[in-house]
Amino acid sequence: MNNNWLRLSLFAICWWGSVAFAPSTSVSKRISTSSSTSLYGVRSVVRRARDSLLSKDRTDKDLKDGIAFFYDRSSKLWEDVWGEHMHHGYYIPEDRTDHVQAQIDLIDEVLKWAEVDDKNPPKNVVDVGCGIGGSSRHIAKKYDCKAQGITLSPYQANRGNELAKEQGVSDKASFQVADALNMPFDDSSFDLVWSLESGEHMPDKTKFVNELMRVAAPGGRVIIVTWCHRDLELGEPSLSKKEEKILAKINRAYYLPKWCSVDDYCKLLEKEGAVDIKREDWSYIIAPFWKAVIKSSLNLKSVVGLLKSGFSTIRGAYAMLLMLKGFDAGVIKFGLITCTKKMEKKEE
Repeated sequence: MNNNWLRLSLFAICWWGSVAFAPSTSVSKRISTSSSTSLYGVRSVVRRARDSLLSKDRTDKDLKDGIAFFYDRSSKLWEDVWGEHMHHGYYIPEDRTDHVQAQIDLIDEVLKWAEVDDKNPPKNVVDVGCGIGGSSRHIAKKYDCKAQGITLSPYQANRGNELAKEQGVSDKASFQVADALNMPFDDSSFDLVWSLESGEHMPDKTKFVNELMRVAAPGGRVIIVTWCHRDLELGEPSLSKKEEKILAKINRAYYLPKWCSVDDYCKLLEKEGAVDIKREDWSYIIAPFWKAVIKSSLNLKSVVGLLKSGFSTIRGAYAMLLMLKGFDAGVIKFGLITCTKKMEKKEE
């Protein structure tokens, strides 16, 4: 199955779904209610359509509300098709087809890469942007440690706690609704701060890194795995207009702010006093993932679930094609960054 056929098939599904399930019904209800509310409704729909077509940036509040709404609506569909892990997989060898295990392997390989091992296991972990808690529960079982996950989505937090109970780890793993830019934890609370594919959602990367470092214990490890744009070349002021256009379209679909590079993250960590900073590009390792996700959407169960989940999820499905395009073009990178928080000096 070639890439063009995949793109055409998914585009056809998303186009039909967006027409069939566009918010025309709610608009018509508002029109029948009163002239003022109908005018508001029409203007609102027109504004959203215009902003989407122009790939206009959202405000921080719109991003926060949109992320919660998007994952409230789409998480069940993802779990039904792909299971409890809402992230890329580890594709070595690249032709592997055991996708769920590939996702689990990604967690283990990232931990190994970051030198988190059984000899010095974490005791307290925070999963920043936890989805429905797949990583948290896996790490809690792996190291027999406590894991706390935070997400903006009430559905994800509730589902994470349900799965923890079902899997017998509710005493180890728990989940709550909280903002990663203002975490409800004391300073120096965790010896492992884990962020797997959530950094791309953060509108203030400086504040995000500050919070990760704040809640990390002295000597604790921070791991950030995130979508980034490519590093800029020396003397290059910005990405090309073509590259920016691809990212802007993805931002509208997935409720993302402006992107940054892995190099940007490393500089922010340096400013926070992080030590032993290490980085790596795993774009080639996760490369088969988006094709696999697109293929998995081309069956009756997935199509029906996609259409039921609503317009925002349909738009997100179409954006998978843009993600594939961005990785192929080299503008999107799957970046790994890890560091440790400097040990506090003992008073003499």
